[in-house]
Amino acid sequence: MKHLSFIILLSTITNLYSNELYFEDVHYSNISSDSLELEIKENQYPKFLTREYFYLDKKNILSNNDNINKLYKVSSSNIQQEQLLFDGLESSGSISRGFNIGNNQNSVLNSELDLQISGKLSEKVYLKASIQDANIPLQNNGYSQRLDEFDQIFIELVSDNWQIRAGDIDLKNNNSYFGKFEKRIQGLNFSANLNNQINVYGSGAIVKGQFKTSSFQGQNGNQGPYKLVGSRGELYVLVVSGSETVYINGAKLERGIDKDYTINYNAGEIVFNTIIPITGDMRINVNYQVSKRNYSRFVAFSGAELNRDKINLNISFYNENDLKNQSLQQNLSNEQISILSQAGDDNTLMSAPSAYQEAYSENRILYKKEIINGQEIYIYSNNPNEELYSVGFTNVGGNLGDYILLTNNAIDNIYEYITPINGIKQGDYNPIVKLVAPEKLQIAIINGDYIPNEKTNVTFEIASSKNDKNLFSTIDDNNNDGIAAKISTSNQLMKNKLWEIYAKANLDYIDKDFQSIETIYNPEFNRDWNLDSLTSYSYINQVKNQLLIQGGINLINKKIGEIKYNYENLKFEKEYNGIRQQLDLNLKIKNIDYTSNSSILNSESSIYTSEFLRTYNKLKINYKKGWTKINVGIEKNSKTNLLDNSLANSNHGYKLYEIATGIGSLSDRFIEIGYKKRINDSLVNNNSLGKVNSSNIYHLKSQLLKDAKSNLSIFLNYREMTRTSNDNVEKFLNSRLIYNQKLFDQIIQSNLLYETNSGNLPQQEYTYVEVEPGMGNYKWIDINGNNIQELEEFELAQFQDEGLYIRVFLPNQIYLKTYQNKFSQSLVINFHKWKNSNTKFKRLLSHFSNQSQYMIDKKTNQSIENFNFNPFYIPKNGLLGLISNFKNSLHYNRGKQDFSTTYSYSSNKSKNTLSFGYIENNLKSHQLNFIHKLHTNWLFDLNSILENKVSISENFESKNHNLNKFKINPKITYIFNESNRLNFYYQFYTNENTIGNFEELKQQKLGLSCYLSKSEKLNFTSEINYFNNSFKGNPNTIIGYILMEGLQVGSNYTWSFTAQKKLTKFLDLNLSYFGRKSENSNSIHNGNIQLRAIF
Repeated sequence: MKHLSFIILLSTITNLYSNELYFEDVHYSNISSDSLELEIKENQYPKFLTREYFYLDKKNILSNNDNINKLYKVSSSNIQQEQLLFDGLESSGSISRGFNIGNNQNSVLNSELDLQISGKLSEKVYLKASIQDANIPLQNNGYSQRLDEFDQIFIELVSDNWQIRAGDIDLKNNNSYFGKFEKRIQGLNFSANLNNQINVYGSGAIVKGQFKTSSFQGQNGNQGPYKLVGSRGELYVLVVSGSETVYINGAKLERGIDKDYTINYNAGEIVFNTIIPITGDMRINVNYQVSKRNYSRFVAFSGAELNRDKINLNISFYNENDLKNQSLQQNLSNEQISILSQAGDDNTLMSAPSAYQEAYSENRILYKKEIINGQEIYIYSNNPNEELYSVGFTNVGGNLGDYILLTNNAIDNIYEYITPINGIKQGDYNPIVKLVAPEKLQIAIINGDYIPNEKTNVTFEIASSKNDKNLFSTIDDNNNDGIAAKISTSNQLMKNKLWEIYAKANLDYIDKDFQSIETIYNPEFNRDWNLDSLTSYSYINQVKNQLLIQGGINLINKKIGEIKYNYENLKFEKEYNGIRQQLDLNLKIKNIDYTSNSSILNSESSIYTSEFLRTYNKLKINYKKGWTKINVGIEKNSKTNLLDNSLANSNHGYKLYEIATGIGSLSDRFIEIGYKKRINDSLVNNNSLGKVNSSNIYHLKSQLLKDAKSNLSIFLNYREMTRTSNDNVEKFLNSRLIYNQKLFDQIIQSNLLYETNSGNLPQQEYTYVEVEPGMGNYKWIDINGNNIQELEEFELAQFQDEGLYIRVFLPNQIYLKTYQNKFSQSLVINFHKWKNSNTKFKRLLSHFSNQSQYMIDKKTNQSIENFNFNPFYIPKNGLLGLISNFKNSLHYNRGKQDFSTTYSYSSNKSKNTLSFGYIENNLKSHQLNFIHKLHTNWLFDLNSILENKVSISENFESKNHNLNKFKINPKITYIFNESNRLNFYYQFYTNENTIGNFEELKQQKLGLSCYLSKSEKLNFTSEINYFNNSFKGNPNTIIGYILMEGLQVGSNYTWSFTAQKKLTKFLDLNLSYFGRKSENSNSIHNGNIQLRAIF
């Protein structure tokens, strides 16, 4: 027997399941299994090696009672998770309800909702919703390229065979010839597919607006704004956002700051961008919806579609009507309703006296009534002891009224009676209000397609309308009903490998009393048929029935292009007969593209005969890396008066010749230069067509650089127009340069824009409207004690509870012609990327960065100043509008709190020309900010400002000031941790007015504030300030209010706190309080509580 003895080291392996022990690296041979005696000797290890270490507490380890070879056991948790709102759906946004209260204001309830939800409610139903609401709803002002569903409020349910949407709806009908329309409404819309052949749909809603078309001629060198008006010529219109369609010479434009035009929906003004140079030859048509709130207006649209193999049928019904018993903006009296009932459809009879008795109020413009020459006359009065009236005045036209505008310096205009001279009225206004009658329009339509074979298609449509222009009256109701019908056919005459030939025919009949929802034909329809002002479509269509016959043939060659010929005949019974023939070519032969559109019209009306010849031809030669274009356009329109065989004043014509050449690719880098010559003809000496003016136009279009680091594009359009009558040369320039550059691995970034054009500057007029306390921005200070709210007595409120008024711009009629220069440059230099450089100098520079921004927008009077290319030149005379802003900020260790220093210099200038004169503002400011962390828990902050502010008002002397301001504000912060801190600060502030009454303020301020946070569930901020104001001058003036920022002379105290508590995962409670007190006034308290749910 052998004896084996050794020491057991860390050389064993234990199998936890079989309880077997193994020795490693031990091998013995020729040893029988029954002759081995094993002796084990164990040496003691240190205790730190023999101690038991546990990752888990043994008490929490359960024994394995299952005969399963696993080290874990699956069990279900009994802990219930918190249920989330809209669980299973994607949601974002919030809803809040708040309550403001104070001893210096009435209680105000405010609310806001912004919620987006999307997701599946079931396997077949999908939900999508966007809900927004606020106290003061605002409409998009239009200065954006597109308006999409994020601008709308709706809830939508979609399934395989049906769809329901409630809220904002873009209601469209493109399946009808006479009943097509596009409206933005608020209501309910549904559609359902009953089977594979029948679809039904329906909508019911409150209409946002009423359809309106504005057509006007462009003005030479005037990019806008052009004013859009209401359905009755109203100047103050609110255009429904996104509802407009804009055409120039029949071509549709795109909205956007980088596209063709921008539009201010709230003012109803459209401006064309620099790249669309406007001339007097351009015909501008704008279709849009005007927001009319005279009555609640309801619209309903429903129908059904039947689709089969050879026939498709559609039946629809449209109803739009005012609810005559639910007037909104006009509160109709019985007397006014009686006037409307007797007016019929005649708008000139829809007016009524506007005066009504009103109790005295210091905030209103009121009048007393006197009898002069047997006539009731209204005279302005603010005497509370007299019988007073509230009177509205309407502009009735020059020398057609009895009143003139006396002053517009008050928040409401004051009018004065003026005695007629020799029986001729001397005023423009009368004390009347124009009434608006409720209307109704109903249209029933049946249309369809019949396809007897694959080569033939027949379409038809029959429509019936009922249009009542005054629901209060039965007078003139005999012309309410009308019908319209259309039938057309198209046929494929031949088709082979090379040729295709198609023929078509169409017939339209429109009754004189038929009324469509929107325009039926294209914007150029009247011009195409010579339906001018004397024989306009709107006039003829009201008295005569229309018949339009069309026929044509289309030849298509698959190698070279197509040729179209159309014959058209338009008749208004015996009032008008026109025959129009068109020939269109669209050919491509090798590298040459040729298009031609030519037409000739021969027409005869009860007044004129005419011949209208037009041809537009474009030839383009394509090279490997470029192109050349040659365009020729000719128009000649001759009209002869049937009574005396004389030529009509509207005779006109033109010849247009253009050549352009370019290289590159329009989708990448390119440059194109061109020249255009246009000669305009009109009636000369009442007997012949002759030249009246000519234009030479030079243009440059380019995209010279386009990559990740640089972008350079240049647009230039220079036009010279010479009038034959005086040989004067008028010059117009539109230009735009955009240059963006990134240098040295984006250490330097530069963006530049330069733009020139011509346009109009509206002489704005505004007033102030009282709102709920705390909801406004302006405060009224009665500086002269006359109890009349005058425009110069309103100033921006320093405290929320003082904001009782908002500023509202009024419709303007006066536009000043201007030249405009615009220049902007931003330059960013940031050396931060050099922080790890091997060069000491670069590492030093890495602590610095600099930002510079400069922008100037200048408008000068065309009648005083010549055009100046220099955007930095400020003329002494003729400057109508100016916005100039420059700011430079130099940073050291930005954002590091380690001797972080920022020096900023800014210079701002502005000038606005308003109806009551100009206002100029100049501001120059030096600002130094220093932040340094003294210790782990101590932070020092020093902020100082040196500023000069000048404001000059042409007519409001009380607002003139020249202020020299100095402020220094050291602050010490003790930081408990990242979420809790305490601030101690002091401020010394002086502000001196160097003109007028030479007011002067010296202010010292001591303050303490803290910010405390407990995790993410509770945040608390508090602040208390002491102000000591030493003031020289009259504190009860506009300047005194501005200098002391709403506080009083002597000691002032302000204190505030806010608290935010997270109640649940999606619910927050916000509390805020602000108080202030002065020596000679009581304490003013304002508080707000808000509950906010976050989705």
